[in-house]
Amino acid sequence: MVVTKKKPMKNTNSNLKDQDPKQGTTAIDNHLTTLDSRFNQTLLNVQGMLKGRSFPGKVLITRSDPMDATILHSPGIDRSPSTGSNKYEDGTNEDQVHRSKPDASTTANQLNSSMINPVNTSLEAPRFVMSTRATDTAKLMKFTKVLGGVTVILDKLRELAWSGVPPYLRPNVWRLLLGYAPPNSDRREGGLRRKRIEYFDCVAQYYDISDNERTDEEINMLRQIAVDCPRTVPDVNFFQQVQVQKSLERILYTWAIRHPASGYVQGINDLATPFLVVFLSEHLEGNVDSWSIADLDPDKISNVEADCYWCLSKLLDGMQDHYTFAQPGIQRLVFKLKELEMVMFLQHLPTQNWGDQELEMVLSRAFMWHTMFDSCPNHLLSFLNML
Repeated sequence: MVVTKKKPMKNTNSNLKDQDPKQGTTAIDNHLTTLDSRFNQTLLNVQGMLKGRSFPGKVLITRSDPMDATILHSPGIDRSPSTGSNKYEDGTNEDQVHRSKPDASTTANQLNSSMINPVNTSLEAPRFVMSTRATDTAKLMKFTKVLGGVTVILDKLRELAWSGVPPYLRPNVWRLLLGYAPPNSDRREGGLRRKRIEYFDCVAQYYDISDNERTDEEINMLRQIAVDCPRTVPDVNFFQQVQVQKSLERILYTWAIRHPASGYVQGINDLATPFLVVFLSEHLEGNVDSWSIADLDPDKISNVEADCYWCLSKLLDGMQDHYTFAQPGIQRLVFKLKELEMVMFLQHLPTQNWGDQELEMVLSRAFMWHTMFDSCPNHLLSFLNML
């Protein structure tokens, strides 16, 4: 009898047990890979939205180039499959991994905190400073374009100057806008040279003479100017230099002699000081307190003095009647101010919201007063004064 030896049947459960760890780990890895992919995509989306966004406090949100960024994984997870256990290299099991895995919102907040570094001032981007510099550059280009033409269009220059003039362009812009320098660039140097010579001819004629050739009125005026010049900007040492005060004295006295209708009036000296500072800034650097007039050549000092005189004259030509007898210019401005007040009053009448009832009350009161005081107006005035 042939005994057929049956082959032992494979233990399916045992095989399943042997295969479960590997297959289970693979499934978990696939699931975690999918989660990581979504997680990384969410972070990239958050980084994309935050890229280049700025917040108050000079903090700039930036992100690195996506090509250089490394893929972020969940902390403490090894991506290599393990065939023997569901545990990972650091000893954490699957449940612990799911519990410790941060969600997208938490990581986005952490990413925000790590990107914003208010302590490291070297990485701060001065956005407002850059914006101001860009604005100044654009404004400078506009000034350069207008001033670089053969003939300067004064209306355009005046419009640009309304919001301010760069400091190193002020001397030329002021000369042009006041009508002292010719708008045509070909005639500008020659025109300035002739005006400067004319000024010093006036100085030689009116100032560089003895008191015997002056009238009593002129002597008194020169003394008043000599008293006022040291009082001009007394807290700035530059204006206390003798040569600066002599230049200011010549400017004021020459202008007063050539404008006898007004003569010299206290306060005109304060109108001349801005011109001195602006025109000297072409030749002297630094703060005004550190300037010394002795550092300049006599020719440059003469040109600055002549330019101050003519620009002061152009400025005062439009308001000379403010300084004449009875000051008609100031009175005219006061009348214009009253007219403006009347216009503003008519535009905002206190009775603009009155109705029929208010009008009837006023008309009845007026009729009553007219009936009572028609023949005795003085009694009406007395009555009104008592109210």
